Amino acid sequence: MQRARVLVACLTASAAAQAAAIDTDFDVVVYGGTSAGVVAAVQLASAGKTVALVEPSLHVGGMSVCGLGATDVGSEQVIGGMARAFYRAIKAHYAQPSAWTVEKRAAFAGRGHGSDTDAAWTFEPHVAEAVFEAWVRTPGITLLRGEALRRPGGVDKERGRIRMLRLRSGRVLTARLFLDASYEGDLMAAAGVGYTVGREANATYGETLNGVQTANATKHQFTHPVDPFVVRGDPASGLLPGVRPAPGGEGESDAGVQAYCFRICATDVATNRRPWPEPVGYDERAYELLLRHFDAGNDEVPWHPVWMPNRKTDANNDKAVSTDCIGLNWRYPEADDEERARIVAEHLLYTQGLLWTLAHHPRVPAAVRAHFQRFGLAKDEFVDHDNWPYTFYVREARRMVGIVVMTELHCRGVVVVDDPVGMGAYNMDSHNVQRHVDAHGHVRNEGDVQVRVAPYGISLRALLPKETECTNLVVPVCVSASHIAFGSIRMEPVFMVLGQSAAAVALLALEQDLDVQAVPYPELRACLLRWGQVLEVEGTARRGQPLASLRGTVVDDVGAELVGSWQASVALQPFVGERYLHDGNTAKGRCRVRFAIKVPAAGDYRVQVAYSAAPNRAGNVPVEVHAAAGRDRLEIDQRQRPPVEGLWLELGIYRFAADRDAVVEIGNEGTDGYVVVDAVRLLAR
Repeated sequence: MQRARVLVACLTASAAAQAAAIDTDFDVVVYGGTSAGVVAAVQLASAGKTVALVEPSLHVGGMSVCGLGATDVGSEQVIGGMARAFYRAIKAHYAQPSAWTVEKRAAFAGRGHGSDTDAAWTFEPHVAEAVFEAWVRTPGITLLRGEALRRPGGVDKERGRIRMLRLRSGRVLTARLFLDASYEGDLMAAAGVGYTVGREANATYGETLNGVQTANATKHQFTHPVDPFVVRGDPASGLLPGVRPAPGGEGESDAGVQAYCFRICATDVATNRRPWPEPVGYDERAYELLLRHFDAGNDEVPWHPVWMPNRKTDANNDKAVSTDCIGLNWRYPEADDEERARIVAEHLLYTQGLLWTLAHHPRVPAAVRAHFQRFGLAKDEFVDHDNWPYTFYVREARRMVGIVVMTELHCRGVVVVDDPVGMGAYNMDSHNVQRHVDAHGHVRNEGDVQVRVAPYGISLRALLPKETECTNLVVPVCVSASHIAFGSIRMEPVFMVLGQSAAAVALLALEQDLDVQAVPYPELRACLLRWGQVLEVEGTARRGQPLASLRGTVVDDVGAELVGSWQASVALQPFVGERYLHDGNTAKGRCRVRFAIKVPAAGDYRVQVAYSAAPNRAGNVPVEVHAAAGRDRLEIDQRQRPPVEGLWLELGIYRFAADRDAVVEIGNEGTDGYVVVDAVRLLAR
């Protein structure tokens, strides 16, 4: 019986030989040869900068070359710049008749291979790798394969700036700017930048899809009752591997990480098909949940093979028990190198054993076995890695807590950033996080969420650490986002977009000798647009209501007297004029705005204030109205949508004298969220 080797990434190049041949001083060090890292390095080198691209494995391109050929793009129109150039290069390759070895181009229905677009979004792994390998030959890039950050002790900082990196080989790299383009965020963490792992509670950022999600977890779910105990019906026997007693409170935080998997490049072409190998260490007990599900009557084929050119697949997780290794990865983001290698090996053993089981085990329905026996590994992919992907799909690891945290509110368009450096458009998508015992004593999956979004902007400040933590680091992959928002952002084309944007930040910071947090957004925006980035699409630009179009006597915030530190924004419609103000949810008790309104004539007036409502607003905003009868103190809830045109809240009817201004003051003392100030108007009664 043929047995597969359990493959763990190994280094074949001599790091010592590389160290002797390569200068260690660069303009920029990019850590992580993911798709984002390659794009950033190429963009910087093309601008004349010297770049070290450090990749712990022997292959660049990340998941785009490791089987993820079914591009999760959401909306093609938001992908521009070098990301678009990558997918155009894919299309150009498949425009050649020689690229089609087992089928005709006209017969392939993959996305983007027709005449309706300039880019192709489905491809074979080796084709993607060839594009990236050509790109990294750009003059100015020093590619260090098989090199990884020493952990711990790999980063030296001085006065809030990274001064040098120490690699496991002993090489020391110095540079003025650093980019962490790794999936794990190892450089970011080693530099002392704040981050989170796991799921925030819904209450943390005013979300609805974060934290523990049992109600939403209806897809990839058990369709028949399955007993979770080692001995069926006997709780005293303990739970099967990977099953937890309870999921936690709905919407509450936990340390759970959405599941990882290998994206399988399989084929049904007999001459290129390698039968599924039975792995060394195979134990059918690891698949007891799967087999019990079949025993209970389920007969679904538990994977999702999306066709790539030449009769190959990008096969992803599907159904209750599939290629996702649910619960095996929680420790991976912060694990040391040795533990990570064990986790990779566990995923490999599970996945290879799963495919063997599905093709051969007698408890698997005959039709399902026949389906999997049609397929096998593609012999002409990953030829130096036993035809297996070089790495598994790290869907989420560390997430920076930066200047701005992208949340569900951004993805839904409730809050819109005013400094976009790219756009997201894919679902808010979390794979399952854990298995648990439900109230009926059956096993259930928990954590799967899939909610559609419209295109939205991703903030520059979500790529930047707080200034107090590090001033010469940009993070385009482990961006500052909540768990559920990262589930939308974490797509390969978006990572490429953000890699190019991070390169622009680094370039301007170098040329103007600035901290990355001080790079002027107008200049950055102009640079990104020159490079072909897409920062808005129709319907996402935010414009306020012109004052001339409004009834009554209106004073906008630009005509008010400001005390304290107020921040301008255009993030959320509707609003009046060119902007509105908010207090950043800081400096409580030190921010006030005074509106003085010239009264047209003595009399009674309806007094209204304008604000844009959102869940993160304060529910107890203090407002004072100074009228002829004296001062009236009120408190308003800015979480509630104003009833008049969705913009105006009426405070009451007040009498004003003709010789004295009507005054409305808004403050932030004791408030429990963001305070928004936009405009005040008087309407004659």
